[in-house]
Amino acid sequence: MKFSEQWLRSLVNPPVNRDALVARLSMAGLEVDAVSPVAGEFSGVVVGEVLSTEQHPDADKLRVCQVSDGEQTVQVVCGAPNVRAGLKIPFARIGAVLPGDFKIKKAKLRGVESFGMLCSASELQISEENDGLLELSADAVVGQCIRECLNLNDASIEVDLTPNRGDCLSLQGLAREVGALYSVPVQLPVITAVAASHAQTVAVELAASQACPRYAGRVITGVDLTQPTPAWMVERLQRSDIRSIDAVVDVTNYVMLELGQPLHAFDLARINGSICVRMAHDNEEITLLDGQDIKLKANTLVIADQQRALAIAGVMGGADSGVEVGKTTDIFLESAFFEPVAIAGKARSYGLHTDASHRFERGVDWQLPAQAIERATELLLSIVGGSAGPTVITEDAQYLPNTAPIVLRAERVKQMFALSLSDSEIETLLTPLGLQLTAQSAGVWSVAVPSHRFDISIEVDLLEEVGRLYGYDRLPVRYPAARLAPQAQSEAQASLPLLRRLLVARGYQEAITYSFIEPELFSAFHPELKALTLANPISAELSVMRASLLPGLLKALQHNLNRQQDRVRLFESGLSFVGQLDDLKQERMLAGVITGARLPELWTHGKERVDFYDIKADVEALLAAAGDRDSFTFVPCQQHAFHPGQCARIERNGQAIGFVGTLHPQLATELDIDQQVLMFEVQLDAISAGRLPAFKELSRFPEVRRDLALVVKAEVPAEQLMAAMRSAAGEFLTQIRLFDVYQGKGVQEGCKSLAVGLTWQHPSRTLTDDEVSAATQAILTVLADNFAATLRM
Repeated sequence: MKFSEQWLRSLVNPPVNRDALVARLSMAGLEVDAVSPVAGEFSGVVVGEVLSTEQHPDADKLRVCQVSDGEQTVQVVCGAPNVRAGLKIPFARIGAVLPGDFKIKKAKLRGVESFGMLCSASELQISEENDGLLELSADAVVGQCIRECLNLNDASIEVDLTPNRGDCLSLQGLAREVGALYSVPVQLPVITAVAASHAQTVAVELAASQACPRYAGRVITGVDLTQPTPAWMVERLQRSDIRSIDAVVDVTNYVMLELGQPLHAFDLARINGSICVRMAHDNEEITLLDGQDIKLKANTLVIADQQRALAIAGVMGGADSGVEVGKTTDIFLESAFFEPVAIAGKARSYGLHTDASHRFERGVDWQLPAQAIERATELLLSIVGGSAGPTVITEDAQYLPNTAPIVLRAERVKQMFALSLSDSEIETLLTPLGLQLTAQSAGVWSVAVPSHRFDISIEVDLLEEVGRLYGYDRLPVRYPAARLAPQAQSEAQASLPLLRRLLVARGYQEAITYSFIEPELFSAFHPELKALTLANPISAELSVMRASLLPGLLKALQHNLNRQQDRVRLFESGLSFVGQLDDLKQERMLAGVITGARLPELWTHGKERVDFYDIKADVEALLAAAGDRDSFTFVPCQQHAFHPGQCARIERNGQAIGFVGTLHPQLATELDIDQQVLMFEVQLDAISAGRLPAFKELSRFPEVRRDLALVVKAEVPAEQLMAAMRSAAGEFLTQIRLFDVYQGKGVQEGCKSLAVGLTWQHPSRTLTDDEVSAATQAILTVLADNFAATLRM
């Protein structure tokens, strides 16, 4: 929100300069984003009056003007199209310095002397308008410093408020804050009820009273919209980044900035019958004030008459019922309280964002509508004239907010901030905010919260206010004291930090991606599942919850590839979301993606690209981290988003716990990825649980190794073969290792040769050749019976 510093100081004027005020606001949680002077740095510019003009003798577009500066009359040559006799304008005297260190000197323009310069708004950096001289009001005092005349010793201050501080989206709210921070009085505008001078009203029905429990309306007849908005109001609006439109719209915007209550004015003649606050009909159409044609959704609250929707409630009015200068003579003024949940996200769902929706989404004081409509009526009657009817307030009391008193204890202040404040000091801090403290006993109060502080509901909210107003920078520093005993770590469990470190050691980098993804990407990975759709997504591209971590990782990988990062290794841990809200399964997952070279670029390394066995080795390292690698197996399978024939299902004791493989080429093309990508995803809980390590004495006796070259059918998985060998090898087998796979010359077509190394070792003696040969023969017999395996000759 932007506002004028001088407007704020007209309500509350602490004895500090601008810099100190800005710093204090930021420290109090009202972060100041920018401070912009309303005009550039200049001097020597006063109010001048053009007494007469005549054509330049040697230039068609120049005029020779006689200008009075209150002390003397001088000749000035000017080329502005709007220069004329009787006009009052900013006049830069000889010796004046304009923004950009531009000094005004005596000059000759086409042979005619000029003693000064008549200025436009852009030349003084008041605005960007450069279509002529800045025209001053007729009552401007000739010779007066232009800074004083236009009140230019001011600045626009922009604050970035957190969503819970909607009460500070107004000058009234900011003034309360500044008054409390500096313990200075606040002079809020006095609002008096405007007596009705006629009885005309418009009936109002609250068909959606839960979304709009209070609606105030007033008919004002005989208004003259050709009357200009007063210069002081236009000035305050412009310095709050709101452009002037016409007197009625300007007044509603002014009251919104002043009090925080958005209002809207309808052309009374364009309202058919009574007003109905209701939910929109599905695909009901409305043309908004900005010219957009909108098809409304059924969950949108609207202001309607008996024939059509007139406005999207809390967002924007419709063009068909808006006021028009020269046509509108009677208006219906609206001021309502809308439940924030009913308005939240609605503007964004239609691609809109307005000052009204910004406030209603965060919450507006439910007691403001009546005050705002009286304030607006008072201003309108003084500017555009007319006659006001009675203010009619329609409400459903059961849906109006009701705040219960909160108990505040001084001991909690001391406990929270290590700060001893007296009861009177706490009361002095909180009372200026409108909080009513009633002492129940020493150091205990019952606090009534005003309607504008809808962010305060429990005791810690009050504690936050105490700390904020006292000053976070003034709070004492206290180091926490605690008995911190080390926690026992299960040796049969692989913790997530351990798995993270393992992947980092293998060259991965951790990524954190959104839990929501594109609907198209969800369908590519899980065509058999129904996506959990967000009710209020941050964008259409991120509108469904992920059922896998891989889509987000692939988008991150794509982002890196598009920035010339050819070798990428990423992993992520997080939740997957499968099902709908009434049966939602959230599961901890661990996933990774790799692409590019196997090793970082170096003169000693080759340029081999990663393949399936690289990522399988990374997964096997994860599975072995908990000490129970033998309980996991890899089973060939087909899975959506994985390359057919290059995908394996990871099982533990027969239960599927994840997948590993190559990204499907079609999906890679859709993601504009032109190199092979390998990926895995496993259930974190399934791979974390392991086996408790047990001590086993090292044997002092020699190992015996036998290497077997076995010929089997090409479709026989090596893992099944090795499992059979392990079971037949006897209890003294210590290691089995596959060290070669061969297909080609010397091996029958349709078969493959597997070279396996087997190592035996007895714990208490040396194994004999006969024992090892017997074990080897047992293995060959099992393999021949189960897999038709033969020794390669």
